Amino acid sequence: MKGLIIAAPSSGSGKTIVTLGLLRALRNIGVEIAPAKAGPDYIDPAYHAVASGAPCVNLDPWAMRPDLISALAARHVEGDKMLVVEGMMGLFDGASDGRGSAADLAAHLSLPVLLVVDCARQSHSIAALVSGFRDFRRDVMIAGLILNRVGSPRHEAMLRSALETVGIPVIGCLYRDEKLQLPERHLGLVQAGEHIDLESFINQAGRIVEERINLERIRQMADGYGTAASMANVSRIPPLGQRIAVARDNAFAFSYWHLLDGWRRRGAEITYFSPLADEAPSGHSDAIYLPGGYPELYAARLSSSGKFAAGMKSAAAKNVQIYGECGGYMVLGESIEDASGMVHPMLGLLPVETSFAKRKMHLGYRRLEPLAAAPFPSELTGHEFHYASIVREGAGARLFRVRDALGEDLGEAGLRVGSVSGSYMHIVDLAG
Repeated sequence: MKGLIIAAPSSGSGKTIVTLGLLRALRNIGVEIAPAKAGPDYIDPAYHAVASGAPCVNLDPWAMRPDLISALAARHVEGDKMLVVEGMMGLFDGASDGRGSAADLAAHLSLPVLLVVDCARQSHSIAALVSGFRDFRRDVMIAGLILNRVGSPRHEAMLRSALETVGIPVIGCLYRDEKLQLPERHLGLVQAGEHIDLESFINQAGRIVEERINLERIRQMADGYGTAASMANVSRIPPLGQRIAVARDNAFAFSYWHLLDGWRRRGAEITYFSPLADEAPSGHSDAIYLPGGYPELYAARLSSSGKFAAGMKSAAAKNVQIYGECGGYMVLGESIEDASGMVHPMLGLLPVETSFAKRKMHLGYRRLEPLAAAPFPSELTGHEFHYASIVREGAGARLFRVRDALGEDLGEAGLRVGSVSGSYMHIVDLAG
């Protein structure tokens, strides 16, 4: 397996921009790439797919079992592709229990780390920082450095001089550039599908990377590391049905590639429909999946999408298995109150009302013990990240008993009425 992990000492160091530029630059010189994102993030993978021209898979060292990570990575690189993984947060930052960092993923897959260091407010201190990261874990190899947000040639010379004794090569140096910034929203970057001129932005990032980063050294760094594993015997989350209709548009963009791929590999037929385009799920479906996303930004359109609503209610009347996650769960409910305080009627298939008027962040990994009403039979890992609050919740069977990464009991979550169920939890994998 050829590959590397792009990581940083902390969030905000610029590793996403570096990753996008590197993916496009490698693609431009003919390298076949298999992009991946460490952790549960939904938004960055969509950018990776645009930059590389290939689907991006999540590799989550907290929520996924090690054998699933190995098998997903091995399948992703079939045909001798280079695995390029963007880390999350800082290299050694994980869940609240300390597990699940990008460093854990690097150690498990035996991948070298390309460390992106934000140099904007330091010079010779960079040597102490990099030395500390080099020595913190002996099972993690930092094989190269990208100096990011460098102020001038003089600044670059000072940084390179300070790093001479550290023993880690500088692979490239990127200067501060106000044009290399992406718009953000409360869950992270604005979705790739909403970026007005994303292709031009990524092309520019690719050109800068080609000029300032040694791509041949990158290829050498990535060559010959890692291990391979077979996908054949890895157990996966069972499909919701045989013919699954999946909502997919800017309001429902948060579905994991590995989850849908696993359902396909177990014989399920996947079709897509767009609630924002007022499309109904296929009438031949025996299951419907509403992933998360940003329904609050499109609440008025969703509320007026008559064909979508009629199709969903018809499916519920026929006892089609319907499952919604986070944003999908809210749309299955009775109403969503947006940030301005306006209330928008939703499908009314579950007795829940949600609001963004008073934002409260809910964030963290979750272990999910299925209760009798859950559509999944086994214990699961998941992730919760939203700013919505439940205003009212009516009667219904609960889906999961929930614990956080530290094992603290968070109570029961989710609702089921008839064949319709949902919760705020994003399902990732079977619990190990």
